[in-house]
Parts: sequence; C-alpha cells; structure tokens
Amino acid sequence: MDTEIAEEVIQQKRKKGIIIGLIVIAILALCTWLIRTYLKSSVSRSEITTARVEVGNVENTLNATGEVLPEFEEVITSPINASIKNVVTDAGGRVKAGQSILTLDKSAVENDYAKMKFQLETKKNEINKLKLDLNKSFFDIQSNNNIKQLRIGNLADAVENAKRLFRAGGGTREDIEQAELNLKVAQLEKKQLENEIRSKQQTMQLEAKEAEIAAAIQQNDLNELQRKLNLANVVATRSGVVTYVNKNIGANIKDGETLARIADLSSFKVTGSLSDNYLDQLHNGMPVIVRINDTQLRGIVSNVYPSVQNGIITFDIQLEERNNKQLRPNMKVDVYLVTAVHSKVLKVANGPAFKGASPQDIFVISNGKAERRSVHTGLSNFDFVELKDAVKPGDVVIISDMSEFKNSKELTIKGD
Repeated sequence: MDTEIAEEVIQQKRKKGIIIGLIVIAILALCTWLIRTYLKSSVSRSEITTARVEVGNVENTLNATGEVLPEFEEVITSPINASIKNVVTDAGGRVKAGQSILTLDKSAVENDYAKMKFQLETKKNEINKLKLDLNKSFFDIQSNNNIKQLRIGNLADAVENAKRLFRAGGGTREDIEQAELNLKVAQLEKKQLENEIRSKQQTMQLEAKEAEIAAAIQQNDLNELQRKLNLANVVATRSGVVTYVNKNIGANIKDGETLARIADLSSFKVTGSLSDNYLDQLHNGMPVIVRINDTQLRGIVSNVYPSVQNGIITFDIQLEERNNKQLRPNMKVDVYLVTAVHSKVLKVANGPAFKGASPQDIFVISNGKAERRSVHTGLSNFDFVELKDAVKPGDVVIISDMSEFKNSKELTIKGD
C-alpha cells in the first residue's frame, strides 16, 4: 500500500531542484565568459586590416551621386510634323559636319509649301490689280478736276461779260448775280473734288500698304516653311558621336520632338545630385572629388540648379581633366563635395573601425600587441580620418571592424 508524501517534503525537493539549476546555469555562463575572454585576447594577423598614421591633409566631404555627360551635346529636333523615312547613321557612329543622320518624309509639308507659294502669287496679282484700279480711279477724279477747272474759267469769263453788258446797258443786275453764283458753285465743287482727290490718295496708299503687309506676312511664312524644309534634311552641324537616334522608321514625329543627339566625346562634365538638406553648404566654386573605380578626378561646382525635385538638388561639375580616358557618357560615379580642409594633421586610412562620434576606441599595434586607445577624431572622408591625439606618425592602427573585442584592453597579434 502506497504512502502519501507530505507537502513539505515536495516543496523542499522543488526548491532544491531550482537551486541546483540556477547554480548550473551560473557555472555555464561563467565558463562561457571565461572562454570568450580567452579567445578574444588574441587575433590573427590575416583577420585584420591595418594602416600607418601619417602627416598630411584631410578633406571633409559630403557624399553625392553623379552622372558623366558630354560637356557639349547638340540635340537635333524635328522642325516639322513628319514621319521617319530612313536612318543613315546609328547611335555610336561618328559623324562629320554636314553628314546625314536620318531622312524624314516631308511630302505633306512640301505640298503645304507649294500651296502657300501659289497663294502668295495670287496675293501679288491682287495687289497689282488693286494698284491698277486705284490708279484708274485717281485718273478719273483728276480728269474731273481738270474739267471743273475749265468750267470755272468759262464761268469767270461769263461774269466779266455780264458786267460789260451791264455797263453798256445791254444786261441786268440779275444776269451778273447769276453768273457770279454759277462761278461760286463751280469753285466749291472743285474744292470738294480736290478734297476727294486727297482722300482718295490716302485711301489708295493705305489699301496698297495693307495688301503689301499681308503679302509680306505670307512671304515670311513661306520663307519659314522653306527654312524648316531645309532643316528637315537631318544632318550633323558639327563633328562628333551620335549618342542617340530615333530609329522608329515610319513613326509620326511632331514638331520639336527629339530626333538625334550628337556629342563631342573629347570633353566631359559631371551632373551631381544631393539631398536638399545640404543646400546651404552647396555653392558655385566648391571643390569636388569624382571617383571612378580607383581613379580620382578633381573639379569644382560650376552651376547649381535653382529647382528642387523630390528633395534632390542638381548641380554641374567642371572637371580639371575633362578628357580622362575612363570617362564614358551616362556613367554613374561617386561624387564628394569638399566642405573643409585641414592641412598637416595626423591621419590614417578610413575603415570600418571608425564609426560614431568622437572620441572613438581604436587598437594600435606595437611589439606584437594591439593596445586599445581612445582617440579624438576630426575631419573625415572616404579615404582618411583625422586623428587629433593618442597617436604619433608611424603608428600602425587596426582599421577593420573590432567591435567583437570591445571588452578587451589588449590583444595578442598571432601570425606574421
């Protein structure tokens, strides 16, 4: 028959088990710490990267991105609405000034040109006809004026004859008055006709001028269309390389649409992009470093575009060595804007060991040992970090990531 175990005994066994478990866990943790401390007291030479402290210049930089573009690139656009008939030179081909790139089907525009030319000739004929009609009208009015002058002469003679007859007793006062009245009426009619002649002359001049202006406008339109037809022969205006050409044969092209681009690949520039958070630090003339693989090119900011798009500001970089062989159109490059320079300071190659704010802990190698030191850092860039204290020229510093040794004061360097 089973014996019932007292509750106190059960509780004691539980407490004992918990205490034993805690002791085991503590021992394991202590062993782990001792093992890790032992293992971390040394590091293999092949696992670390080192650099020697030297005296030199350190530039503080802002990181940006850039794209290499030809310094001079001509964009050829369609001067007319047309369709692509044939592509003569493909992208990448070299061209000389005057060499054809592509041809457009300009038959519709040529028909418009012929129609406008016919309309202009019709307008010129209308102008000639108008001048003839105006000249005829002026001649008729002038003839009437001459007739009026003759009539006035006759009426003046009639007045004198009436006066002589009156003095001789053969006429009456009424005859003289009637003759004078007729003369005055004729003189007034002549003045009216002279005013009409002047008015007709002015009207003739205005009508002729309006017709000539309309014809001149049509002539300008015709000349402009002729110029566009000449430009529709798409040729290179300068020697260079075709970087783009629209090869969609048969596609309808609108006036102003890009047909081709010709670049002078003997000279390049860089267009950079930077967050607008640094807009106050960006200015014309600012020194710039452009990195292409392991090659560094120097330059300056030549132009800052005023518009900001999606929080990004764009700027142009003028390179000192614009014809470097590594420069290629549309190549993506790293851009570093130099904001400050410290000369003749202690510096060391930049690496993963330098992160966070100053001061920082680094390891300096001496006599096979790596000693932890706290150092104040200054300016930094992608190549170097300025060290203000705790080191001297010639010291060897570990620049690889040493975060796993953050609790170690000294390390033994194993291997050569």
